[in-house]
Amino acid sequence: MDISIVIVSYHSQAVIYRSLESLRKTEWHNLEYEIFVVDNANEADLAQELATHWPGVHYIPSNNIGYAAGNNLALRQASGKYFVVMNPDTAVEPNSIWELYNFMEHHPQVGMVGPRQYNPDGDRQESCYRWHRLYTPFCRRSPRLVKFSWAKRELRRFLLADVDLNQFCPVDWLLGSFLFIRAAAMRQVDYFDERYRLYFDDTDLSRKMWRHGWQVVYCPEVAILHDHQRASAQMPWYKILRSWAGRQHVLSWFKYLLKWGPGGKSHVPRGKNI
Repeated sequence: MDISIVIVSYHSQAVIYRSLESLRKTEWHNLEYEIFVVDNANEADLAQELATHWPGVHYIPSNNIGYAAGNNLALRQASGKYFVVMNPDTAVEPNSIWELYNFMEHHPQVGMVGPRQYNPDGDRQESCYRWHRLYTPFCRRSPRLVKFSWAKRELRRFLLADVDLNQFCPVDWLLGSFLFIRAAAMRQVDYFDERYRLYFDDTDLSRKMWRHGWQVVYCPEVAILHDHQRASAQMPWYKILRSWAGRQHVLSWFKYLLKWGPGGKSHVPRGKNI
């Protein structure tokens, strides 16, 4: 098997069928592939729809065990040389999988690559970063803080403003909405850390890749659509504890800090315009 694709759904029926349809229209170029849908909401309607219209998809019911654990359910039984972890609100272009497959075949030192992600209006999304510092999340969420020059510098550092993101480059971590992963590397780092129910599982996975000698890179020559509706990003930091997603984000941040600490040696070449 060449490619194993995993999509974790949680009440995602409004968007997941577009994602699956984009995979149906993919140019596979004789690659062998399998698709897993992990249903963290255990919805009978989704199971029936997949059985009717996508009978080749492996459906795995689950009971909201978290994003990391949900992915691991499928990844541990997947047989592909490469894994694709994609959110239900993403859609691939016809040659995205093929191009990423060829990229990894020609870059054996890379453990994980992320494509350029764009909004429905065509604008590029932020999807690759440097490591967080302790105060980075506050700079990201506070309109008042970003008025200060030090906060602006921090955001430019974190968001790779000094890097030419029009060409592929090493990055500290990739947004987990779409990841193309070498299966051997994923097994070596022991998959996603299931202590993260939501958020920071992608940052943690990138940490483990680098720690085990695998490169994490951004490849803007390949693009995917991401209709991004991140729940915890819709409110300032001082209101974040009012929502479940916000509380999970904060909890995962503390788990990440306890495991890795803030900062860390960056793998991104430093530019001059921060």
